[in-house]
Amino acid sequence: MTVRDHLAQGTAILAAAGSASPRLDAEVLLGHVLQWERSRLFLHPDRELTAGEAERYRQLLGRRREGEPVAYITGKKEFWSISLQVDPRVLIPRPDTEVLVEEVLSLLPSPGDRTPRLLEIGVGSGAVSIALATARGDLRLVATDVSAAAVALARGNAVRAGVSGKISFLVCSLFAGLEGFFDGIISNPPYIADDEFADLPLEVRCYEPSVALRGGPDGTAFHREIIDGAARLLRPGGFLALEIGAGQRGILEELLRRSPAYDSVTFRMDYAGYDRVLRARRIQRWTR
Repeated sequence: MTVRDHLAQGTAILAAAGSASPRLDAEVLLGHVLQWERSRLFLHPDRELTAGEAERYRQLLGRRREGEPVAYITGKKEFWSISLQVDPRVLIPRPDTEVLVEEVLSLLPSPGDRTPRLLEIGVGSGAVSIALATARGDLRLVATDVSAAAVALARGNAVRAGVSGKISFLVCSLFAGLEGFFDGIISNPPYIADDEFADLPLEVRCYEPSVALRGGPDGTAFHREIIDGAARLLRPGGFLALEIGAGQRGILEELLRRSPAYDSVTFRMDYAGYDRVLRARRIQRWTR
């Protein structure tokens, strides 16, 4: 069978299994088997697969049909045009989180003024910190995670991206053991509410780490802890930037407006029109 035949068959199999993007999934998986970019599939549709390639493709389709995410099957995911290694140790980076990167870049001082020092809480695969370090060569980042396995994976991704010298990785819970002041603190914390978890798609609920998804009764448990702890480590005038979930703006806006530590509370929508990023500024003269 040819590339064209296998793509048609794979698409039909995944569509019947309920995949939201059966053709794309089939293309990515076949490209992975052949070690081709997806575009090459369309340039060589009549190329015959070997028996070994066909069997490997069949195995990968079976894993996807059972619900395993394509990114875990291939072991990689692109974020900010950077290819990252991913596996079940970490959440798969989402395109929506690129809005968080964009927002942080807009908050930074112009290059050359000084070297900004940033802290990321919950680094996961390293996607956000690596994207920032790639976009701004003058940054210095501290990136933490409670999971040693996640930190190990993120560190490897930073090495492959050529930015490991700009990021210090630490295993710790939230702000434990951190010292010094930061110009910005950023995080994409868990924000799925307890009663929403069961409604997540199977490929998320059953394969991605629940510790990186579940955010307590209303999904804002970690946001609350970060908002409270960040005030101690932010320089006066420094910024806090957090990704948020649907329907959480009102809760967090009220929390920040009541806090004596922050002002300039704003929100940014993602490209689907949902509130996605919360930002606030550490008040110049605040003291705990």
